[in-house]
Amino acid sequence: MNGWLELPNLVLSSAALILMVLGLLMAFASPGLERWNKRFFITLFSLMVLCVASGLAEQIFSRYPERMWVASKIALYLESLLASILTPLLTVFLLHSCGEPWRRSKLFRTVVGLWLVYFVLLGVTQFTTFIYYYTQDGLYYRGPWYALLLMPLIAVMAVNLWALSRRRKALSHRQFLAFLVYVTTPMASMVIQMFVMGLYFSGVGMALAALFMFVNILTDNIEQYIRQQQALARQQAGIMALQMRPHFIYNTLMSIYYLCQMDAEKAQRVTLDFTTYLRKNFAAIAKEGTIPFAEELEHTRAYLAVEKVRFEDKLLVEFDTPHTAFRLPPLTLQPIVENAVKHGVDPDLEPLHITIRTRAAGRGTVITVEDTGPGFAPGDNGTPHIALANIKQRLEMMCGGQMQISSREGGGTVVIVTILRQA
Repeated sequence: MNGWLELPNLVLSSAALILMVLGLLMAFASPGLERWNKRFFITLFSLMVLCVASGLAEQIFSRYPERMWVASKIALYLESLLASILTPLLTVFLLHSCGEPWRRSKLFRTVVGLWLVYFVLLGVTQFTTFIYYYTQDGLYYRGPWYALLLMPLIAVMAVNLWALSRRRKALSHRQFLAFLVYVTTPMASMVIQMFVMGLYFSGVGMALAALFMFVNILTDNIEQYIRQQQALARQQAGIMALQMRPHFIYNTLMSIYYLCQMDAEKAQRVTLDFTTYLRKNFAAIAKEGTIPFAEELEHTRAYLAVEKVRFEDKLLVEFDTPHTAFRLPPLTLQPIVENAVKHGVDPDLEPLHITIRTRAAGRGTVITVEDTGPGFAPGDNGTPHIALANIKQRLEMMCGGQMQISSREGGGTVVIVTILRQA
């Protein structure tokens, strides 16, 4: 190796080693990574750490050719062997990501066959001079057939590239890009290495390609986890919609029953309001995302109209909602208001006043529900009621929202919902 290249190569190898150790630590510490992917990247980065460390050791040993040439030869062999194992690993990961059993795959068997050819050639190289060799004074030279050693690995990478193109539709865009970078970068480095003997850029390229794939796969896993949590939140919203209080339905139907004789016109209005309430409740089950606030407000008004028939002057409601041009998860405002009515109306106490306000706040929206009831009481275990906890979870996941519950000065409860982004 040229003397002027020793320091740059040591710097590049050290940088590659640091990158691989960083990748290994990230793989161990990433909670959003699937279990199989986590094991794969721990294995991948561990092999890369050993591979780059072997390359770094070979460069250090080569500075003392007369005394360390045997150690240098062993280090180069380990580096070449460990680097070659990374290509079949990529095939396994590709097949797994596409949902194919890699152990029975013809693609995997082809790749392993090509890798075995490389393994045999690498073994033969240790006892011949036609690929590469060390002289008695410890100097490294390439033989006339050096390119032959790299051909099986280049063939493996070409097969992986072909397999990736065939399976593009089975991968997300992010996954496909990550695989593409990881396949093409080492492949290009190896082709250049066949004709150029100089800077150790292949190790850094391999490290950056591996980290790029890891970050993209990790991001893809996290996004998938978020989508699963959002789907779970929607399912919970549906369950909550189905878990309407039986006594509320029973009392409403009984009120309509008596109103049919006492005030038929009022009974018709209550029936219409109750129908609107039920329709909005069940429609929330089918919602995949957020809804206009106007729809949620209509749902809430229908619910309160039914309750006012039951409680009459014991329930007073004020709406101050000039700002309605925003979206929110279904079943957000209505359950908050229902919770206030459920815990606040008492025939033996003063009438319950509920005020509902909306206002724009920067790029977001603030909804305030204020009541004069007995005040908010946490659940038996010190946590908010299940319905309110469900609302808080859906707000955070679906629109970056927040919900705060506090006591009102003079008695009662204040619930403040903040919508931080429009979904």
